[in-house]
Amino acid sequence: MKCPFCGHPDSKVVDSRPDKGGAVIRRRRECEECAKRFTTYERVEEMLPLVCKKDGRREHFDRMKVISGIKKACEKRPVSVEDIERMTDRLETRLQECGEREVPASRIGEWIMNELHAVDQVAYVRFASVYRSFKDINEFMVELQDLLKK
Repeated sequence: MKCPFCGHPDSKVVDSRPDKGGAVIRRRRECEECAKRFTTYERVEEMLPLVCKKDGRREHFDRMKVISGIKKACEKRPVSVEDIERMTDRLETRLQECGEREVPASRIGEWIMNELHAVDQVAYVRFASVYRSFKDINEFMVELQDLLKK
C-alpha cells in the first residue's frame, strides 16, 4: 500500500481488526520508508448495478459520492457519521438485492430521500431541494407542505 505521506510503495500491517460487524477490515499500517502510520479499510467488492444518469450516461455506483451528498444535507444537524454510514450501507444492500444491472439515479435519489426523511426532516428538505432542483420558492413550499402532511 502506497504511503499517503511520502509516496513510498511499501508499508507493513501493524494491526488488523474487523469493523462494522465483520463487513470491513480496518488495517493500521506503517510506512517502511518514513515510519508514519495510516489506516486503510478493506471491504469485499460487491457487484453493484450501474447508475443511469438523466443525460443517459452510465457510471459505477460511488459510495463516497453518496456519503458526500448526505453529509452536505446533514451539515450542522444532529446526524452522526455512523447514521450516514448505516444509511449508505442500507442503500448498497438495496442495490444488491434489486438484482438489476442498471438503476436510474432518480430511484437512488428517492431511496436516499426516504432514508433522510426518517432520520432528519431538515436534512431531507435540503437534499430534496438540490435533488429535485427547485426552480423557485413555490416548489420549495409544495415540498414543505407535503412534508407537514406526512
